[in-house]
Amino acid sequence: MDAEGLGWLLVPLQQLVSWGAAGAMVFGGVVPYIPQYRDIRRTQNAEGFSTYVCLVLLVANILRILFWFGRRFEAPLLWQSVVMILTMLLMLKLCTEVRVANELNLKRRVFAAADNKDEARAPPRRSYLDLDPQHFWHWDSFGDYVQCVLAFTGVAGCVTYLSIDSALFVESLGFLAVLTEAMLGMPQLCRNHRHQSTEGMSIKMVLMWTSGDTFKTVYFLLNGAPLQFSACGLLQVLVDLAILGQAYVFTRHPLKPAPHAAHPASAKAL
Repeated sequence: MDAEGLGWLLVPLQQLVSWGAAGAMVFGGVVPYIPQYRDIRRTQNAEGFSTYVCLVLLVANILRILFWFGRRFEAPLLWQSVVMILTMLLMLKLCTEVRVANELNLKRRVFAAADNKDEARAPPRRSYLDLDPQHFWHWDSFGDYVQCVLAFTGVAGCVTYLSIDSALFVESLGFLAVLTEAMLGMPQLCRNHRHQSTEGMSIKMVLMWTSGDTFKTVYFLLNGAPLQFSACGLLQVLVDLAILGQAYVFTRHPLKPAPHAAHPASAKAL
């Protein structure tokens, strides 16, 4: 009787733990960006955030969703991609609005100080439709980013639809999706190595990456996710640990600061 009662309690408890893990998987990836979003809104300054992070995460998660059509995996992983895409679009919207507003204020001050009114002409608007590689992903309207994302989704979706019967294509698509996300920390790693310093990098943020990536990898392994997820999850953890190792080494053996400060933005979280 006691065993039956204990079993009756364990079943719902296991279900709650499963739901909790799934919820953490869906929403845990966006947690590091919440304080960044609030900080940008508070300071009205987006210089510390690289919008290329949004680009990488949008590409990675769009490809992951397309991979789901070829090979079904855990529903929480699918919803995680949807939530991350929405989060990155919100970040892009805020960053674009703040950056354009700051540029406009700067231009107004320059125009007010200009003696010649002919010099006070606003530069041409940067648009997605200009197809100018120099201004790629640095446009003046959030709508341009949305158009680019929709165009990429449409092209990638058509290619996936035409090649969905190819097992090689589907597996390669899944690997490319998670590999793109796994490489998100590499720019930070390279930056630290180039400057031989981690100045401007938040150790707390890296610890959040490491804990999140570790949880994610364990989740992949325990739930039998496709091999691509587990392998690239392990790669993410190794990159995070390498960055923490850099922080330890460069803190113990600091170099003289460079004449100009390195950009404080992290290519993964900022």
